[in-house]
Amino acid sequence: MSTLFIADLHLCPEEPAIVAGFLRFLSGEARQADALYILGDLFEAWIGDDAPEPLYQQIAAAIKAVVDAGIPCYFIHGNRDFLLGKRYAKASGMTLLPEEKLLDVYGRKILIMHGDTLCTDDEGYQAFRRKVHQPWLQKLYLALPLFIRQRIADRMRADSQAANNMKSLEIMDVNPQAVIDTLTRHNVQWLIHGHTHRPAIHELEANGQPAFRCVLGAWHKEGSMIKVTPENVELIHFPF
Repeated sequence: MSTLFIADLHLCPEEPAIVAGFLRFLSGEARQADALYILGDLFEAWIGDDAPEPLYQQIAAAIKAVVDAGIPCYFIHGNRDFLLGKRYAKASGMTLLPEEKLLDVYGRKILIMHGDTLCTDDEGYQAFRRKVHQPWLQKLYLALPLFIRQRIADRMRADSQAANNMKSLEIMDVNPQAVIDTLTRHNVQWLIHGHTHRPAIHELEANGQPAFRCVLGAWHKEGSMIKVTPENVELIHFPF
């Protein structure tokens, strides 16, 4: 028995090794799990479910095969693919979850999320996030022709990279108090998230008890997953 969590694959046509690694993961380890949770940034960018990128259809078919084999797959939006919608979810068989979801995994209560909302010290990013998550703006963007959406997305990515180059690593990491406040609000001792690309299992205290923040790694040079079993919670790295 095991439940798997992954995040931050940043799949794109320019990174075929990562794509191949994910496809092998779906045909191997994922098929042995009770469930698979993808905690955001599955794709490097997402300009709409109608984008005609062959990679997107390939990934949808591969995830759907896992679901059809009896392993449910769940998805929480990341900061790169927050526009992934119901059409793609249906094609891939994934169930879309809210940005924070409390699970009971083999009797262990675990809160899952992408993790960007915990980076409260990065005020510029949080202001940007609030803006692009406005439903009316998303609807307006998705109504634009694909080539215009692509240009806007390319410009936003370039601006984001330039801004991040000027920020300290501490600002782009989670705020410790935000983590404790989130655990307290949900009355839970376990948190799994991605986004920061700093894989580790951190011990802290929340709700007057020991607590654990499990951070997934990005799939840059190797795969990263958190494997939860009835006995343990493990952060595992593996080659593509």
